[in-house]
Amino acid sequence: MYSEEVMKLFSNPENWGIIEDADGIGEAGTSDCGDYLVIFLKVDEEERISDIKFQVYGCCSAIATSSMTTILAKGKTVEQALRITEEDIVDALGGLPEEKVHCSLLGVAALNAAIEDYRSRKGD
Repeated sequence: MYSEEVMKLFSNPENWGIIEDADGIGEAGTSDCGDYLVIFLKVDEEERISDIKFQVYGCCSAIATSSMTTILAKGKTVEQALRITEEDIVDALGGLPEEKVHCSLLGVAALNAAIEDYRSRKGD
Protein backbone atom coordinates (compact mmCIF):
# COMPACT_ATOMS: atom_id res chain seq x y z
CA MET A 1 0.00 0.00 0.00
CA TYR A 2 2.76 2.50 0.94
CA SER A 3 6.11 2.87 -0.80
CA GLU A 4 9.38 2.17 0.99
CA GLU A 5 10.14 5.92 1.04
CA VAL A 6 6.79 6.73 2.68
CA MET A 7 7.41 4.12 5.38
CA LYS A 8 10.98 5.35 5.92
CA LEU A 9 9.88 8.97 6.44
CA PHE A 10 6.90 7.94 8.55
CA SER A 11 9.15 5.90 10.85
CA ASN A 12 12.00 8.39 10.91
CA PRO A 13 10.89 11.79 9.59
CA GLU A 14 13.62 14.18 8.48
CA ASN A 15 13.51 17.83 9.59
CA TRP A 16 11.02 17.19 12.41
CA GLY A 17 10.98 19.93 15.04
CA ILE A 18 10.66 23.64 15.67
CA ILE A 19 12.89 26.58 14.79
CA GLU A 20 12.46 29.00 17.70
CA ASP A 21 13.77 32.05 15.81
CA ALA A 22 12.18 31.19 12.47
CA ASP A 23 12.21 33.74 9.65
CA GLY A 24 8.86 32.43 8.44
CA ILE A 25 6.12 30.18 9.82
CA GLY A 26 3.32 28.66 7.75
CA GLU A 27 0.32 26.57 8.72
CA ALA A 28 -2.11 24.41 6.77
CA GLY A 29 -5.05 22.22 7.69
CA THR A 30 -7.14 22.30 10.83
CA SER A 31 -6.26 20.84 14.19
CA ASP A 32 -9.96 20.48 15.02
CA CYS A 33 -10.90 17.78 12.55
CA GLY A 34 -7.97 16.54 10.52
CA ASP A 35 -4.37 16.87 9.45
CA TYR A 36 -2.55 19.99 10.60
CA LEU A 37 0.96 21.08 9.56
CA VAL A 38 3.28 23.89 10.65
CA ILE A 39 6.50 24.65 8.72
CA PHE A 40 9.32 26.80 10.13
CA LEU A 41 11.93 28.43 7.85
CA LYS A 42 15.35 29.99 8.22
CA VAL A 43 16.38 31.95 5.14
CA ASP A 44 19.94 33.17 4.49
CA GLU A 45 21.05 36.47 2.96
CA GLU A 46 20.87 34.95 -0.54
CA GLU A 47 17.20 34.00 0.00
CA ARG A 48 18.09 30.31 0.25
CA ILE A 49 16.26 28.11 2.75
CA SER A 50 19.12 27.22 5.08
CA ASP A 51 16.98 25.33 7.59
CA ILE A 52 13.44 24.04 7.62
CA LYS A 53 11.51 22.09 10.25
CA PHE A 54 7.97 20.86 10.60
CA GLN A 55 5.43 19.60 13.08
CA VAL A 56 2.36 17.73 11.93
CA TYR A 57 -0.69 16.09 13.38
CA GLY A 58 -1.95 13.43 11.03
CA CYS A 59 -1.66 10.02 9.47
CA CYS A 60 1.32 8.18 8.02
CA SER A 61 0.92 9.96 4.69
CA ALA A 62 0.69 13.39 6.32
CA ILE A 63 3.94 12.77 8.21
CA ALA A 64 5.77 11.44 5.14
CA THR A 65 4.54 14.20 2.79
CA SER A 66 5.42 16.89 5.33
CA SER A 67 8.91 15.49 5.74
CA MET A 68 9.38 15.20 1.96
CA THR A 69 8.22 18.80 1.50
CA THR A 70 11.02 19.96 3.79
CA ILE A 71 13.57 17.71 2.08
CA LEU A 72 12.66 19.14 -1.33
CA ALA A 73 12.71 22.77 -0.10
CA LYS A 74 15.90 22.74 1.99
CA GLY A 75 18.76 24.44 0.18
CA LYS A 76 16.53 25.97 -2.49
CA THR A 77 15.89 29.67 -2.92
CA VAL A 78 12.45 30.84 -1.85
CA GLU A 79 11.54 31.28 -5.52
CA GLN A 80 12.54 27.68 -6.29
CA ALA A 81 10.65 26.43 -3.23
CA LEU A 82 7.49 28.20 -4.39
CA ARG A 83 7.58 26.01 -7.52
CA ILE A 84 7.37 22.74 -5.56
CA THR A 85 4.09 21.04 -6.42
CA GLU A 86 1.95 18.34 -4.87
CA GLU A 87 2.99 16.10 -7.76
CA ASP A 88 6.69 16.69 -6.96
CA ILE A 89 6.09 15.52 -3.39
CA VAL A 90 4.09 12.43 -4.37
CA ASP A 91 6.65 11.49 -7.05
CA ALA A 92 9.57 11.88 -4.63
CA LEU A 93 7.76 9.51 -2.25
CA GLY A 94 7.32 6.89 -4.94
CA GLY A 95 3.57 7.46 -4.99
CA LEU A 96 0.72 7.44 -2.50
CA PRO A 97 -2.59 5.60 -2.39
CA GLU A 98 -5.16 7.72 -4.26
CA GLU A 99 -7.13 8.42 -1.09
CA LYS A 100 -3.99 9.87 0.55
CA VAL A 101 -2.74 12.16 -2.22
CA HIS A 102 -4.58 15.08 -0.59
CA CYS A 103 -1.98 14.97 2.20
CA SER A 104 0.58 16.46 -0.20
CA LEU A 105 -1.59 19.58 -0.41
CA LEU A 106 -0.75 20.37 3.21
CA GLY A 107 2.98 20.53 2.49
CA VAL A 108 2.66 22.92 -0.43
CA ALA A 109 0.14 25.13 1.38
CA ALA A 110 2.21 25.37 4.58
CA LEU A 111 5.46 25.95 2.67
CA ASN A 112 3.89 28.74 0.63
CA ALA A 113 2.40 30.27 3.79
CA ALA A 114 5.83 30.16 5.51
CA ILE A 115 7.43 31.90 2.53
CA GLU A 116 4.65 34.51 2.52
CA ASP A 117 5.21 35.06 6.24
CA TYR A 118 8.98 35.39 5.68
CA ARG A 119 8.42 37.98 2.96
CA SER A 120 5.95 39.95 5.05
CA ARG A 121 8.34 40.03 8.01
CA LYS A 122 11.10 41.18 5.65
CA GLY A 123 8.89 43.88 4.20
CA ASP A 124 8.52 42.53 0.64
